[in-house]
Amino acid sequence: MAEESLFHEVVGLLPQQKSEGGSSFPVVLTPNPRIEKPIPLTEAIKANRTWLDSLLHRSGAILFRGFHVSSASDFNDVVEASGYEDFSYGVGGAGTRTKVVGRVYTANEAPPDQNIPFHHEMAHAPVYPSKLFFFCEVEPGKGGETCIALSHVIYERMRQKHPKFIEEMEEKGLIYTRYVGEESDPSSPIGRSWKEVFMTEDKAVAEERAAKLGMKLEWVEGAVKVIIGPKPGFRYDEVKKHKIWFNGVVGGFKDKLNDDPSKGVVFSDGKPLPTDVPGDCSKIFDEECVALQWRKGDVLLLDNLAVLHSRRPLIMLPRRVLASFCK
Repeated sequence: MAEESLFHEVVGLLPQQKSEGGSSFPVVLTPNPRIEKPIPLTEAIKANRTWLDSLLHRSGAILFRGFHVSSASDFNDVVEASGYEDFSYGVGGAGTRTKVVGRVYTANEAPPDQNIPFHHEMAHAPVYPSKLFFFCEVEPGKGGETCIALSHVIYERMRQKHPKFIEEMEEKGLIYTRYVGEESDPSSPIGRSWKEVFMTEDKAVAEERAAKLGMKLEWVEGAVKVIIGPKPGFRYDEVKKHKIWFNGVVGGFKDKLNDDPSKGVVFSDGKPLPTDVPGDCSKIFDEECVALQWRKGDVLLLDNLAVLHSRRPLIMLPRRVLASFCK
């Protein structure tokens, strides 16, 4: 069957849905109402992988809504149907996650009242997933939106707002510093212990694994100081011929050993970032993002190199969103 007979693209379903380069962001696909017998999402994806890949490349994000996907196992079947190779969330990941089934994990288990800043998944690591799947198993009571933004749009707006900062960032690169505790910290969005992050209890092994990820470890009492970089603050998309915002400038977190998030990201020479940059960038994110209000059964597919994502605080429980990562 042709893709036109399986999917129906809906424009205007999301209040903040945008148009970028002739394509909607995100693209919203629902079952074709003209088909009497609903086609499972797994079958629709298998039949149209090439078309969906092209759609994802143009848009950066696809929301599948209204399909019968009700459980973690159903979601795992959808991920498998995509044909994308599994990316195991293992060494180096800072967010606390629990494996649910197959290739499915919980989304970041940070306390629901906390905001998770915009980021590309595992952008600090030399190897990171190229595509992300999210699935709403339990619809939020209120709040808890997953927000998405096109990375090249953020880069261009920051270049217009802070040209000197962008020039310096591109010239020098950035260094990230965070403290990782001996024990996990459930109150933090990046609360995995160093033993969990590096999947070992041996400090020497942790140092070896960190080095492979471009990280340096400095041991302090009850924790380890993790130094990442220097790393470029942007990447260049060779296919689309534009630069993308690929950094953690807005991702600073307070923790028990560092109460000043501004120290978490500096230029490679140790010079602090201009004080107004993180705030201005946050405002641009708010203006450019699409805030997805989850509905039960929603499946969201993101191009991790083109789209940043975040999570707003949850105002009313419950909420359960699951995730899967692809190479």
